Amino acid sequence: MSLRRAYAVAEVMTRNPVTARVGESVLDAVKRMDELGIGALPVVDDKGNLVGIFTERDLLRRVVARGRDPAKTRIEEVMTPNPVTVRPSDSVEEAKRLMARIKARHLPVVDENGRLVGIVSIKDIEFVEP
Repeated sequence: MSLRRAYAVAEVMTRNPVTARVGESVLDAVKRMDELGIGALPVVDDKGNLVGIFTERDLLRRVVARGRDPAKTRIEEVMTPNPVTVRPSDSVEEAKRLMARIKARHLPVVDENGRLVGIVSIKDIEFVEP
């Protein structure tokens, strides 16, 4: 018998996450990531709709490895478009399995209307699901 309880994504996610906007330079986004000590930024359009996610992996593979200038490269050119998402009510265990399956360390969290409400990282999950 396990004494651990099931947690919902809403209990461990970062609410109202810092985002990048379409049109923003990679350099500006990376500076913000560095200042805040975060590894990913959900990318939103002018209406606030989630359109992608930009991660350290995107920076390495799509900018650095290809010799692109981060100051001249727009975030939408190198982000991962249409990211896999979870809902606040999904279980942390489900999110962890999904991350393992798609080899991701961050998942945007959207409400029933598809509106971005948070982000969950593998570090967030490891606090409750070692």
